[in-house]
Amino acid sequence: MARIPRRLVLRGAAATAAATAATTALPGQTAAGATPDEAGARHAGGAEPTVKQPITTTVPRGQWDYLDPYYNVVRGQVPASYHPWVSNRQDRILLYTRTAGPRHAHLGPALPAGLNPALTDAHVLQNAVVKWMGEVGVQVDWTEDVTRMPGIGSTYKAVVFGSTSRDTLWKHGTAVQPAAAVDTTTGAHLDAARTALRQYLRAGGGFVGIHNAIGGTEYNWPYYEGLCGGTQYYDHGAHQNGIIVTLTRDSSTAGLPARWEFKDEWYNWMPFPTRVKFLLAVDESTLATRAGTHPGHGRFHPISWCQYYDGGRSWVTALGHDSAAWTDGSGYVGQAFFKEHIVTGILSAMGKLPFCG
Repeated sequence: MARIPRRLVLRGAAATAAATAATTALPGQTAAGATPDEAGARHAGGAEPTVKQPITTTVPRGQWDYLDPYYNVVRGQVPASYHPWVSNRQDRILLYTRTAGPRHAHLGPALPAGLNPALTDAHVLQNAVVKWMGEVGVQVDWTEDVTRMPGIGSTYKAVVFGSTSRDTLWKHGTAVQPAAAVDTTTGAHLDAARTALRQYLRAGGGFVGIHNAIGGTEYNWPYYEGLCGGTQYYDHGAHQNGIIVTLTRDSSTAGLPARWEFKDEWYNWMPFPTRVKFLLAVDESTLATRAGTHPGHGRFHPISWCQYYDGGRSWVTALGHDSAAWTDGSGYVGQAFFKEHIVTGILSAMGKLPFCG
């Protein structure tokens, strides 16, 4: 898809805001690493390396501008920060849908432990991801077993968090005997999945966060907040129609029109995402109602973005609340475009399509 000038995509005040974002650096931020131009006009930091390089410094040469001291990682539009450490990854992904709090209807009933437990028709998101990725030659394993999180040396090309919630990576229900409370030899490693996910990313893994995965997951783990773009969901308005603006050329937006209708909850963010390449936004002027507490984002309200993070790739979208959005032939407004965005976003995080470029 030929790149559409943003002045032709956005309208009125939105166009003014986008133009300002593209030229104005925030205080203390560098033009290359952290301006609101993260709508993706350019890449910075070279190309993805194809062979391992010795790690001899905390921040690789030439990448100091991309160190985020809060999350203590190199992140942003920095292909040169990618780690090609695992050479035998398969065209296979892990879909992780464990909820430790609210559970979206599109996930169906909680799944038992293990890999690839039986799915029912109620497991709408899981069935859709398996079907959609199968159509492009990618195998999908699925689980809600926290012990199955990929880690060092994993051969999965991406792990997809689908509407996870709360402390999804905590191993709940592991009892410790009161008498052993001070026994440091106990095997109760309750946050092993956090360690695994971090090590997976550091070895060049791909991460995809869908809907509630950036809408109330791992609130109290800063590393995960950074993985999602340095942001967290705050609240949302009514489930309603709105117009999505396709912001930039990217492998995950190539098949999308400049403006298209969709129905969702339109998450509000706090803090506002940073150091990312923004892919889609919602035109707030097309929404009938707003959230009651958060003031919204006015002229620029992003809903999908990507970044390199701590050696890996991260692609996230807030879209996907309604089960009908995951159902081919449902007639749901914008369903075909949503499917295209999800499939190509996953493929890009896997490295099968150019990532965030």
